[in-house]
Amino acid sequence: METPSLSPEGEHPAASAPRASVLFVCTGNICRSPIAEGVFRRFVGQVGLLDSVIIDSAGTGDSQVGQPPDPRALAAAMRRGYELPRRRARQVGLQDFERFDWILAMDSRNLRELESLRPLAYRGHLGLLLALADSGDLVDVPDPYFGGPGEFDHVIDLVERGAEGLLAVVQKAVAGGRT
Repeated sequence: METPSLSPEGEHPAASAPRASVLFVCTGNICRSPIAEGVFRRFVGQVGLLDSVIIDSAGTGDSQVGQPPDPRALAAAMRRGYELPRRRARQVGLQDFERFDWILAMDSRNLRELESLRPLAYRGHLGLLLALADSGDLVDVPDPYFGGPGEFDHVIDLVERGAEGLLAVVQKAVAGGRT
């Protein structure tokens, strides 16, 4: 089943009254960002906020647009009890800066690309996912694309840490009625 996409107005059809929105961004939108989307969706669901938070993912590149999540990402997520979105990769666009309160890059290179796209009027949070985690010196979630299954598991470990920190921030924003 495909995950519903945002309407042209930036609304999520399944969300009755979203009060926060989060976009995870990696390079191709087939490994790290779908993993982050799936992990965070479960975290948000566990605290009963799925109707209040829009969650999506995208890639900075266009070479994998239209592809499903990498089978190794799907397998690693399934082993850990996560369900990844059943949809196709898409490229981040200017409209995402209008739709999302938090745009979180998986690594510094993708953050630089997002910063070059950011409109001057964007007032949301643009940063690294791991900046929200207690991750020590780690700032980047490494790209597992050319690695083995263990690297996908490592990505999930890191994403879980970042998602915990993000959840705390999003819960406060939703509770306060602001994003």
